[in-house]
Amino acid sequence: MRSPSRFPLRALTSVLGALTSVLIAGSTTAYAAAPCPATPNTSDFRGVNWADPRDNYATDAVVPSGLSTTDDYRTVYRVTTRMVGDFRKNLGANTLRLPINPASVGTTWWRSYRAAIDAATAAGHKVILSYWEADTSKDGLVDDVAAWNTMWDTVVREYGRNPRVYFEPMNEPHGYTLDQWVSVASGWITRHRSVARNHVVVSGTGYNDNVTGVGAAPALRGTLLSLHFYGFWASDTQKSAWLANLTARIGPYANRTIIDEAGAPMTIGLNYGASDGNTSTAYFAALTETARANRMGIVYWPGLRFGDSYSITSVGPDGHLVNNSATGVARLRWGWGFGTTEPVNDDPPAPPGQPLINTATGRCLDVPGFSTTDGTQLDLWDCNGGGNQSFNWESNKTITVYGSKCLTATGDLVTINACTGTADQQWTLTTAQTVTSGADPTRCLDAPTGGAVVVTTCTGAASQSWASHL
Repeated sequence: MRSPSRFPLRALTSVLGALTSVLIAGSTTAYAAAPCPATPNTSDFRGVNWADPRDNYATDAVVPSGLSTTDDYRTVYRVTTRMVGDFRKNLGANTLRLPINPASVGTTWWRSYRAAIDAATAAGHKVILSYWEADTSKDGLVDDVAAWNTMWDTVVREYGRNPRVYFEPMNEPHGYTLDQWVSVASGWITRHRSVARNHVVVSGTGYNDNVTGVGAAPALRGTLLSLHFYGFWASDTQKSAWLANLTARIGPYANRTIIDEAGAPMTIGLNYGASDGNTSTAYFAALTETARANRMGIVYWPGLRFGDSYSITSVGPDGHLVNNSATGVARLRWGWGFGTTEPVNDDPPAPPGQPLINTATGRCLDVPGFSTTDGTQLDLWDCNGGGNQSFNWESNKTITVYGSKCLTATGDLVTINACTGTADQQWTLTTAQTVTSGADPTRCLDAPTGGAVVVTTCTGAASQSWASHL
C-alpha cells in the first residue's frame, strides 16, 4: 500500500555484496549542489498511482486493481482507456504511475500489460514506470541485478523514445547509502543512453523521502527526482509543522522534483477543507500548499487500489470511477494548480472513525473487500487502518461504517445494511467490554472462530471482548 507497514526499519544486509558489480566504490561523498536543469518545474505532472491490491510488491506479475493476468491486450487497453478517462474527468489527472517488475516484463502478461502504457499515452497521459522489488525481500535493494537489467532493456527498447513515458529505475531504494544509490542510478543512465535525462526519474534516498542528496549529485544532473511523503511519518496536527517537515526533504530541488507518492485517508469522512487539528488534514494541506507554491507535480497514492482507505476513487456499479472524498479531491486539485481560491472550510474535520478490536485475537472488525453491498457479513482481519475498519458509534446507538452503512444483527450473522435505526442496528458497549445487541441484550458480538463475526448468547468468553474508542 502505502500503509505504515510499507515502511519497516531494516538494517543494510549482506545482499549488498551481490550488487557490487553495479556500484562505484567509494565512501560517503559530500556532493556540491549541481546546477539546476533546464526544466523549469514539474507542475505538469498531475497524476495518480494505479496500484496492485497487494501494494505492488510481488514475486509474480504486478496487476493494477481492476485488471487480471487473464486479460488480453484488447481488454487491458479498453479498461485502461476507461480508467484514465475517469481520472482525467473526475480529478483533472494527466499522469499515470505504473509498477513493473521482472515477472511483468518480457512475459505472457507483458504482452497484455503493455496495453496499459499504450492506452494511457494514446489518451495523452504521461506514464511513469517504476520498478518495485519482491514482497519476499523489501530490503530496499534491487532483487536480481541481471533480471533488473533485462527488464529495463526490454522496457527501454519498446518505450525509450516515447515522449510520454518516464522511467523510475527503482521505487524506495532504502537499502542503499547515498553513494551507492547514486552509482546504481547513474549506471542505469549510462546503460540506457537513448533515454533523455529529463525522462529519468531518480528516487530520493531512503524510502524516497529526501531528494537533497540525489539532487546535488553531479552524475544525476538533468534528471527528474521523485519524493514520497506521508502523514503517518509524524503525529503533528498543525500545517506549519508539516510544511517545515516537507521543505527540508526538498531543499533547493523543487524545480526537478515530482512528489510521486503522497496520500491520506479518503474513505473515512475527513474534511480536507480544514487543516489544523487533525494529523491527516494538516499534512495534506501542507503537501498541497508546498506543491502549488513551488509548482511541483503530485502523483497521488493511490488513484485506485482495492482495499486501500487512501484510494481517492473507487469503481462504481457501472464500472466507472467515483470519487471517495469531495474535499480530498478539491484539496488535491488545488495542489495541482487548479482554481484561484483555496478550498478552506473552518469546520472541524469529521471524526475519522475507530477500529473495533477483538481482544482475544488482536484483530479488527472488518468489512470484507471494502464491500458496500447490503447483507455483507463482517469478519475479523489484521488491523490496517482501512476505511472498512473505521467505525463510528452514533447518538442513536448505531455503529456506522463509510458514514452510511450500519452494523446489523441479521439472525446470528452481523452484516452491514442501510441504516434504519431499528433495534437490530443498535449496540451497547458494556463495562465488561462486550457489545450487546439492541434487539436482544442477552446476545453479544462474538468471533468464536477468529474469523466470521456473529451474534451469540453472552458467555463472557474472550472472543466476546472488544477494545474500542468509539
